[in-house]
Amino acid sequence: MKLNFMCEWGRKQAWMKRTNTFEVVPQSEEDEELLRRLLDASAALWNEINYERHENYTDPDADVWDVSEYRGRYGGVLGVSTVQQIERKNCEAWKSFFGLQETGEANGTPGYWGNASEGRDLRTYIRNTSYSVEWGEYSRLEILIGQDLKEEYGIGYQERFQLEVQGSPNWTEYEKQGRLELYYDEVADTFRAIQPVTVGDDHSQLAHPLASEEAALDIGANYLVACTTTTGKQYLYEGQELFERFRNTTQEIARLQSLLEEGRYSSHRIRRLYRRRTNRRDHAQDALARDLMERLHDDGVATVYVGDLTDVLDSHWSVVTNEKTHNFWAFRAFINRLACTAEEYGITVEVRSEAWTSQTCPDCGSTTKVTRHHDTLTCECGFEGHADLVASESFLRRQTTISRPMARPVCLKWDNHDWLEPPRSHRPNEEHTNPQVASVGR
Repeated sequence: MKLNFMCEWGRKQAWMKRTNTFEVVPQSEEDEELLRRLLDASAALWNEINYERHENYTDPDADVWDVSEYRGRYGGVLGVSTVQQIERKNCEAWKSFFGLQETGEANGTPGYWGNASEGRDLRTYIRNTSYSVEWGEYSRLEILIGQDLKEEYGIGYQERFQLEVQGSPNWTEYEKQGRLELYYDEVADTFRAIQPVTVGDDHSQLAHPLASEEAALDIGANYLVACTTTTGKQYLYEGQELFERFRNTTQEIARLQSLLEEGRYSSHRIRRLYRRRTNRRDHAQDALARDLMERLHDDGVATVYVGDLTDVLDSHWSVVTNEKTHNFWAFRAFINRLACTAEEYGITVEVRSEAWTSQTCPDCGSTTKVTRHHDTLTCECGFEGHADLVASESFLRRQTTISRPMARPVCLKWDNHDWLEPPRSHRPNEEHTNPQVASVGR
């Protein structure tokens, strides 16, 4: 099954939707104060609209879509167009809630963006015609703000609020820009922006495969991704430490929830921990997808096969496995990341069944004489290797022919910013003192 349709923003006729993410840096303390006031006012507006809809939702005689007019109260700070975007975003959240409710998947009505006493979630949405981004040596973002803020901070009537931009965008040439999301990242203590853009489908900004090689991925628990290519290269991304941090945060969230007063379901601190947990996971997954696809592109890979975890969960379900694949991994979202990143390099991602690949000996082909202990797979024929790498190699052999011998695997670890190779990337079974790192040994 090809995943061209799975990219986060999908395709529409001759266009593709993509996303730029970058840091926004106020140029002075006064600019930072203005920006915080703008985001705080947006959060206050969201909360008022959301409260009104909650009240209407519980009133059988009221209409949840019937809310007050807020432009007069918030337009002077946010600008009328931003007030409209906050209203529209809240409406989208409620529509999503009702859609999930129909399928039995809803787990609560749309939430609030914090409160004044505990601290609000600083976030806003700017209409596509109410901002501009200029990329270059001195990149900058200009956004529309309300006239009251302009007068208070000495910004001209026709001027827009200017902010410095840091980061290298993936897409500087595009046909259309979407609604900008601007928010404060508490974990990194910085302001960030998410800019959806529509780019042409002529692939002018996309790379092309250097050859027609293939690769297969095994998505695991202790090792996030094990990859084998038809060039004989293997890559192993270690994830145990990442998962432990995710799990520790989950346990802290559960502890704080147990201390809440009856009738309360969350707090600002709990919401902040949820965001921190998600942001850390997403950052590592985004970086992994980028690092892996860059390596595979350099190897001449044109097609990547990814295992469908349905078979794995059916036959090897456990509480820990379920937590890792569904909660930590967010498997479908990660495959979507892989597919979108791969497309930038001209690589196709396909989902195939990987049933029994982690229990098949690559030397004799037996599925009954193999034993898996932690991350090591052994067979009565004498084979011993890293279970996840074995699985990715067996998975690849199902799809194509591997004519080259396997090279020493490249092992990578996450340092909270990048996936890096240790000083000596080795075959894990050469280090017998660490059973957590066992690998293919031929």
